[in-house]
Amino acid sequence: MAVAIITGASKGLGRALAAALAGEGWDLVLDARTAGVLEDSAREARAHGTRVVAVAGDVTDAAHRARLVAAARELGGLDLLVSNASALGAEPLVRLDALPLAGLRTALETNAVAALGLVQEALPLLRASGYGGTVIAVSSDAAAEAYPSWGGYGASKAALDQLAAVLGVEEPGLRVWSVDPGDMRTDLYAAAVPGDDSRRPAPETVVPAFLRLLRERPASGRYTAPSLLGAGA
Repeated sequence: MAVAIITGASKGLGRALAAALAGEGWDLVLDARTAGVLEDSAREARAHGTRVVAVAGDVTDAAHRARLVAAARELGGLDLLVSNASALGAEPLVRLDALPLAGLRTALETNAVAALGLVQEALPLLRASGYGGTVIAVSSDAAAEAYPSWGGYGASKAALDQLAAVLGVEEPGLRVWSVDPGDMRTDLYAAAVPGDDSRRPAPETVVPAFLRLLRERPASGRYTAPSLLGAGA
């Protein structure tokens, strides 16, 4: 049975992806900072009959990252690592001239440094995967486009993109995909831009793009969910 770690799995895209993978028979290790909400997500995934371990904690904590990988090892190994946990750096988002440097450090630490730390911890299991070790870094269009007030968050996601790109070159035996899911209706977006009542798609609507990547296993690289969904996913 294939095993996945998903960070930031208590809400939004992480929760939707966990439910979808469980529905396809994946065993899961789920991470989030808030134990109660994380357990709700785990319970939803367990309804599909797969093994699901919820490990509450902060991905910036090296000991917590080690616990996530240890939980995967106990399930039999690790085939997929999804780095979805994110920090904005400021809530609501602000222009760069007002961005607290501590906030920028938080965004970089959560979105890039911790993601690399988890990859480093997980690499031995990913390399040994019989399924084909895979890393998915959940990116953002803010990593590639210049949107006012999204500078700090976008910089952290751009750093994540570059880490994923280099990892894909350094680890040719793995698949490493940086995936921009596009606009979604999430708590993260609501915190970033409170009061924005524009209609955005639910996270569940972009999950088929991730499933397509896992099914077709294209070369390592950067992909956007809208393009994957628009190409017959």
